[in-house]
Amino acid sequence: MSHGTAQVPQAAAHYPELRSPTTRPLLRMLLDRTAVLLLGTAVGAAIGWAFQAGSEASAAAVPPARPAPYRPATSPTQAEDALVRQYAMPFQQLVKTVAAGNRIRIGVFGDSFGDGVWWGLAQQLPGKAGFEVVKFSQPATGFTRYKSLNLETHATEQLGDAPLDIAIISFGANDAQGIITPEGKYAKFMGPLWQQEVGGRLDRYVALMRRHHAMVYWVGLPRIGKEALDVDVMAINDFYATRMAKLGVPFIDTRPVASDAQGNFATYLNDPKSGKRTLIRAADGVHMSMTGYIWITRDLAGRIRSYADAARAVAGTPTTGGGREAGK
Repeated sequence: MSHGTAQVPQAAAHYPELRSPTTRPLLRMLLDRTAVLLLGTAVGAAIGWAFQAGSEASAAAVPPARPAPYRPATSPTQAEDALVRQYAMPFQQLVKTVAAGNRIRIGVFGDSFGDGVWWGLAQQLPGKAGFEVVKFSQPATGFTRYKSLNLETHATEQLGDAPLDIAIISFGANDAQGIITPEGKYAKFMGPLWQQEVGGRLDRYVALMRRHHAMVYWVGLPRIGKEALDVDVMAINDFYATRMAKLGVPFIDTRPVASDAQGNFATYLNDPKSGKRTLIRAADGVHMSMTGYIWITRDLAGRIRSYADAARAVAGTPTTGGGREAGK
């Protein structure tokens, strides 16, 4: 899935959702206009890649539409201009970072599963390759646990005024519960009021990351070994994926990587390179093994490297080869 600066036809072959009548013209317009508005074709390719990844979020919840003939827009719409700005700013931030000779700062936010995501990315994006992967995650937290920890306030305090190039978010395992709204109303799990309140919290959290000019990714949860919890967590996964699609945030679906051929929970899977039977899940049936965390973040690490290489090409700074082996 790591295609670097793949062009639209190549991307569409891999991601059917890019062939939808809504997404494809927007993607083409984004690429075309970015080439003019920013720093040339390298920028356009990188921003196109960010939008390509973002469109994956819809695949988990909404079947792809049948392709429609492409007709170029005669003039950019307000939504298209917003998309250009949305993906242009993080790339400009990244170019500024590498041009100054600084490491690309990647913040990982989440619960205990987020801790594992941080570890997996840190193994594949080391300092010698020009990255700094920072752990902002904290166990036993979530978007339904604001009484114990308000995630927006906490992240604001964690970030301060420090720059942030890329934000990785992974929550959900602790969110399978009802909530009390700020107005004192009880909202049952996945009910309309719950979706409204939790959805607003998600929106504000992503907006906070974007105020730091960060490119944002969301890492979804794999299948859970406990059947009742799996049903609830998969419902959360789909809700979060749909919300991220509306926000233009790439949703990394970990289920295909961490499930068996039938899409079910698997404790062991065969390594795709060696064929060796490999333990990928922890004994609790929720978390991954250390190897498992590398597996589910491998493609994301590859995307980040491609995004970083494009920024270095624009900035005229050398690309670094360190850290690629773990991500293969």
